[in-house]
Amino acid sequence: MASFTSIKVVELTNSSGFPRRFACAEATSIEKYALLTLSDPRTAATRTDTPTAAGLICAGIAAMDKTGGDGSISITAYTDGIFEIRASGAINAGAPVMSCGAGEVCLAPTTASGAIICGYALETAADQETINVRFRV
Repeated sequence: MASFTSIKVVELTNSSGFPRRFACAEATSIEKYALLTLSDPRTAATRTDTPTAAGLICAGIAAMDKTGGDGSISITAYTDGIFEIRASGAINAGAPVMSCGAGEVCLAPTTASGAIICGYALETAADQETINVRFRV
Protein backbone atom coordinates (compact mmCIF):
# COMPACT_ATOMS: atom_id res chain seq x y z
CA MET A 1 0.00 0.00 0.00
CA ALA A 2 1.26 3.51 -0.79
CA SER A 3 2.30 5.65 2.15
CA PHE A 4 0.27 8.76 2.85
CA THR A 5 2.29 9.76 5.90
CA SER A 6 3.37 12.89 4.03
CA ILE A 7 -0.15 14.29 4.64
CA LYS A 8 -0.40 15.82 8.09
CA VAL A 9 -3.13 17.60 10.01
CA VAL A 10 -2.27 21.24 10.71
CA GLU A 11 -5.68 22.36 11.97
CA LEU A 12 -9.10 20.72 11.98
CA THR A 13 -11.99 23.14 11.54
CA ASN A 14 -14.20 23.23 14.63
CA SER A 15 -11.64 20.88 16.29
CA SER A 16 -13.26 17.96 14.46
CA GLY A 17 -12.56 18.44 10.75
CA PHE A 18 -16.29 17.91 10.14
CA PRO A 19 -15.96 14.14 9.73
CA ARG A 20 -18.33 12.36 7.37
CA ARG A 21 -18.96 8.64 7.06
CA PHE A 22 -18.72 6.98 3.63
CA ALA A 23 -19.28 3.45 2.40
CA CYS A 24 -16.23 1.52 1.25
CA ALA A 25 -15.51 -1.97 -0.02
CA GLU A 26 -15.02 -4.50 2.80
CA ALA A 27 -11.93 -5.99 1.11
CA THR A 28 -10.28 -2.57 0.64
CA SER A 29 -7.38 -1.31 2.75
CA ILE A 30 -7.22 2.46 3.28
CA GLU A 31 -4.40 4.20 5.14
CA LYS A 32 -5.10 7.09 7.50
CA TYR A 33 -4.65 10.48 5.77
CA ALA A 34 -5.18 9.06 2.28
CA LEU A 35 -6.99 11.39 -0.11
CA LEU A 36 -10.32 9.73 -0.85
CA THR A 37 -12.33 9.96 -4.03
CA LEU A 38 -16.09 9.74 -4.17
CA SER A 39 -18.24 7.47 -6.33
CA ASP A 40 -21.93 6.67 -6.33
CA PRO A 41 -23.55 5.76 -3.95
CA ARG A 42 -21.60 7.79 -1.35
CA THR A 43 -18.60 5.45 -1.57
CA ALA A 44 -15.02 6.47 -0.79
CA ALA A 45 -11.82 4.86 -2.08
CA THR A 46 -8.16 5.76 -2.46
CA ARG A 47 -6.97 6.66 -5.89
CA THR A 48 -3.40 6.28 -7.06
CA ASP A 49 -3.69 7.17 -10.74
CA THR A 50 -3.55 10.59 -12.37
CA PRO A 51 -6.90 12.36 -12.76
CA THR A 52 -8.46 13.18 -16.07
CA ALA A 53 -8.73 16.81 -17.12
CA ALA A 54 -12.03 16.90 -15.26
CA GLY A 55 -10.32 15.82 -12.02
CA LEU A 56 -11.32 13.36 -9.33
CA ILE A 57 -14.36 13.92 -7.17
CA CYS A 58 -13.03 14.36 -3.65
CA ALA A 59 -14.69 12.74 -0.61
CA GLY A 60 -12.17 13.87 2.01
CA ILE A 61 -9.06 12.70 3.86
CA ALA A 62 -9.23 9.37 5.68
CA ALA A 63 -9.50 9.96 9.41
CA MET A 64 -8.63 6.35 10.25
CA ASP A 65 -6.94 3.22 8.98
CA LYS A 66 -9.14 0.59 7.37
CA THR A 67 -7.82 -2.93 6.96
CA GLY A 68 -9.04 -5.04 4.05
CA GLY A 69 -11.13 -8.00 5.14
CA ASP A 70 -11.89 -6.50 8.57
CA GLY A 71 -15.66 -6.74 8.11
CA SER A 72 -16.11 -2.96 8.00
CA ILE A 73 -17.94 -1.41 5.05
CA SER A 74 -17.53 2.27 6.00
CA ILE A 75 -14.82 4.82 6.74
CA THR A 76 -14.69 8.29 8.29
CA ALA A 77 -13.14 11.17 6.35
CA TYR A 78 -12.17 14.69 7.36
CA THR A 79 -13.87 17.21 5.09
CA ASP A 80 -12.70 20.54 6.50
CA GLY A 81 -9.35 21.77 7.81
CA ILE A 82 -5.80 22.73 6.98
CA PHE A 83 -3.44 19.93 5.95
CA GLU A 84 0.18 19.63 4.81
CA ILE A 85 -0.01 18.00 1.38
CA ARG A 86 2.57 17.50 -1.39
CA ALA A 87 2.05 19.52 -4.56
CA SER A 88 2.16 17.91 -7.97
CA GLY A 89 3.35 20.73 -10.17
CA ALA A 90 3.67 24.43 -9.37
CA ILE A 91 0.79 26.02 -7.42
CA ASN A 92 0.40 29.67 -6.43
CA ALA A 93 -0.90 30.68 -3.02
CA GLY A 94 -4.68 31.11 -3.17
CA ALA A 95 -5.13 28.86 -6.21
CA PRO A 96 -7.82 26.16 -6.20
CA VAL A 97 -6.46 22.61 -5.96
CA MET A 98 -7.74 19.11 -6.68
CA SER A 99 -6.69 15.59 -5.76
CA CYS A 100 -4.01 14.24 -8.08
CA GLY A 101 -3.72 10.61 -7.14
CA ALA A 102 -1.73 9.21 -4.24
CA GLY A 103 -1.40 11.88 -1.57
CA GLU A 104 -0.92 14.91 -3.81
CA VAL A 105 -2.84 17.95 -4.94
CA CYS A 106 -2.40 19.89 -8.15
CA LEU A 107 -3.70 23.10 -9.64
CA ALA A 108 -7.38 22.73 -10.56
CA PRO A 109 -8.26 23.69 -14.14
CA THR A 110 -10.36 26.82 -14.61
CA THR A 111 -13.25 24.59 -15.74
CA ALA A 112 -13.27 22.61 -12.46
CA SER A 113 -16.19 23.00 -10.06
CA GLY A 114 -17.94 21.28 -7.19
CA ALA A 115 -16.15 18.53 -5.25
CA ILE A 116 -13.42 18.29 -7.88
CA ILE A 117 -11.96 21.35 -6.14
CA CYS A 118 -10.90 20.08 -2.73
CA GLY A 119 -9.59 23.39 -1.41
CA TYR A 120 -6.99 26.06 -2.06
CA ALA A 121 -3.28 26.52 -1.50
CA LEU A 122 -2.24 28.65 1.47
CA GLU A 123 1.35 28.80 0.19
CA THR A 124 3.11 28.88 -3.17
CA ALA A 125 4.58 25.51 -4.13
CA ALA A 126 7.12 24.14 -6.55
CA ASP A 127 6.63 20.62 -7.88
CA GLN A 128 6.83 18.01 -5.07
CA GLU A 129 6.98 20.66 -2.33
CA THR A 130 4.81 20.12 0.76
CA ILE A 131 2.47 23.05 1.48
CA ASN A 132 -0.48 23.97 3.66
CA VAL A 133 -3.80 23.50 1.90
CA ARG A 134 -7.15 24.79 3.15
CA PHE A 135 -9.08 21.62 2.48
CA ARG A 136 -12.88 21.82 2.26
CA VAL A 137 -15.29 19.54 0.45
